[in-house]
Amino acid sequence: MPIPADWPTTEAEALAEQRRLRPLVQAHDGEPAPDSPAVGRLIAGVDVAYDDDRDLVAAAAVLLDRDTLEVVEQATAVGRIAFPYVPGLLAFRELPAVLDALAALTRTPDTVVCDGYGLAHPRRLGLASHLGVLTGLRTLGVAKTPFTFDHHEPAAPRGSWTPLTDPATGEEVGRALRTRAGVKPVFVSVGHRTGLDTAVRTTLDLARHYRLPETTRHADSLCRRALADAQRTGTTAN
Repeated sequence: MPIPADWPTTEAEALAEQRRLRPLVQAHDGEPAPDSPAVGRLIAGVDVAYDDDRDLVAAAAVLLDRDTLEVVEQATAVGRIAFPYVPGLLAFRELPAVLDALAALTRTPDTVVCDGYGLAHPRRLGLASHLGVLTGLRTLGVAKTPFTFDHHEPAAPRGSWTPLTDPATGEEVGRALRTRAGVKPVFVSVGHRTGLDTAVRTTLDLARHYRLPETTRHADSLCRRALADAQRTGTTAN
């Protein structure tokens, strides 16, 4: 899995690329009715695991049936870490491997759920939005923490939510969503071609039994196994 030749290598290049891509994000549903079949049943989860000492990243893409939550297909990719760790620029570390894992699927997801942020990002271009713009796929982000944004705790029942807001502007950039009664919320944001109501509804569809969506749970487990396999076999990135 080679890193693309034109991939940003410096913080300045990455920031310029975020500014270029940000106007291309569609922060609304691409279909007339969010509950229509066009929203789709094939939902992919993507996640990555790192071995910084070996300069390795493993990505997983797991395709689920939204109705049954059964795994339909899965794929992994292992390669070099594409970018140094810089807060707010994590997409540049992860996307080459994630794109490779998605490309290895034989079916195209209707929606991709990222373990991270979309518009809930300082420059409104987190991993989910960046991935959506590059691929044209419908995407959303479901993060475990609120990053630098403010929120009030949602009410205890499952499905309760409160706005996730930018303290500098007061803008709603996502929602703190209770996926299990009495359990701490997750943080949902629009990625691309997805409205916030649809992102919340999709997250609840995928998180019927646990705090995190099944897409994230499966992808997290699979990328960790792929990294462990690479470490055990002595795989090195090309």
